[in-house]
Amino acid sequence: MSDTSFLEVGDLVAIASDHAGFALKTILKGDLHAMGLSVVDLGPEDETSVDYPDFGQKLAKAVAEGLAKAGVLVCGTGIGISIAANREPRVRAALVHSAVTAEMARAHNDANVMAVGARVTEEETARACLKTFFNTPFEGGRHARRVEKLGAA
Repeated sequence: MSDTSFLEVGDLVAIASDHAGFALKTILKGDLHAMGLSVVDLGPEDETSVDYPDFGQKLAKAVAEGLAKAGVLVCGTGIGISIAANREPRVRAALVHSAVTAEMARAHNDANVMAVGARVTEEETARACLKTFFNTPFEGGRHARRVEKLGAA
């Protein structure tokens, strides 16, 4: 990881998806390993149909309880699984669709979970989002006051 990242080499990142996001989840998991991060895959184990709220909530619980420092979620659009994760007050899951939105999610919103849609985001874009998300620090300053208003940090 770079010196500006909010994670250190070896930090644990949780990753999960639904059936629609399984293939992209597998690719992003490899990218996380290549970035020097430890990864726990919370499922599913294949493309058999599953319910995205189950996996969004499972990952949110892991992040909220400090078992993982951050997370990555993938479903068809990224919408449903991010909604599920954001029910946990200590999680700030941001649905990203470009490197710019990934950067702003970290820099301005201190997002600790990145969500992406496998059916609406090209693989290379999703990979660029991942790299940007995990290499962008939170700017703090005026943004800290706003993040505090979102709930438990």
